Amino acid sequence: MFKIKHLLILSLTIILLGAAGCKSRFEKLRLSNDVAKKYQEGIRLYNKKDYNKALILFEALVQKYRGTAEAEDLNYYYAFTLYRLKDYTTARYKFKEFADTYPQSKNAEECRYMGAYCYYLDSPKSSLDQENTYKAIDALQLFINLYPKSDRAAQAAQYIANLRGKLESKAFDNAKMYYELGGYDISNYKAAVVALKNAQIEFPDIKYAEEMNLLIVKSQYMFAKNSFPNRQEARYNEAIGYYNEFVETYPNSKLMKEANQLKADSEAGIIAAKKELAEEAAMIEKYNALDKKRDKKVKDSTNVEIKNK
Repeated sequence: MFKIKHLLILSLTIILLGAAGCKSRFEKLRLSNDVAKKYQEGIRLYNKKDYNKALILFEALVQKYRGTAEAEDLNYYYAFTLYRLKDYTTARYKFKEFADTYPQSKNAEECRYMGAYCYYLDSPKSSLDQENTYKAIDALQLFINLYPKSDRAAQAAQYIANLRGKLESKAFDNAKMYYELGGYDISNYKAAVVALKNAQIEFPDIKYAEEMNLLIVKSQYMFAKNSFPNRQEARYNEAIGYYNEFVETYPNSKLMKEANQLKADSEAGIIAAKKELAEEAAMIEKYNALDKKRDKKVKDSTNVEIKNK
């Protein structure tokens, strides 16, 4: 039993020493001036998927190989190592740099595509700032323009469609946010109408078009409902105008019931506003008449007093 245990400990020690020896050999190579051996080892480590160690060697070699025949392949592996390590920000820069530096290379097309793809991978979720999404679309479109017959062009086009979908979601969410904030400031309802219209101009084929058109009706209705009575009629009529556009565009919409209710509520709002304004006008007229009667009474009384004097 003791002998078996001893053999296990000895075997483990040998394995650990071997591992330590490998590490020592790597460190020794890393610190050496043998650039050719470093290059070969970097390729070997990359092919073994030991990307962290490969990156250490490639980073040390990039400057040393600048302007040499081997620089092209080295930069190709360097960019892909960064990509494999999910450093998409640096990788996209290196892929673009490769494509710009070696436009005649057999790998130029692939690197141009990968640079755009790294932008695609770095595009954030729709609730965040979309600067990288716009850059990804530009980079992918540039790839399609440069290589329209490439097998990768169709995939690039699909990525652009995916990114546009994200931007559409962002635009719709922003407009809904204005609507939801309307309870704090009614001007947000009007801002929602503007944001929804602008989104439809920017994205004519937006997948949320039907919902957005109904939200335009709803936003304008809420803007009218929360306005002063003297402004309600015009604003309710505008909501009805948006309703008519909705019905014309989506005559069989599943949202028609809600749209019809908004129209009915707008028409009722116009009647109520007119009634309130009429009552207010009648009340003002009544008070004016009372004021005139009171003024006449005061005037008559004054005249009597003067006559009696």
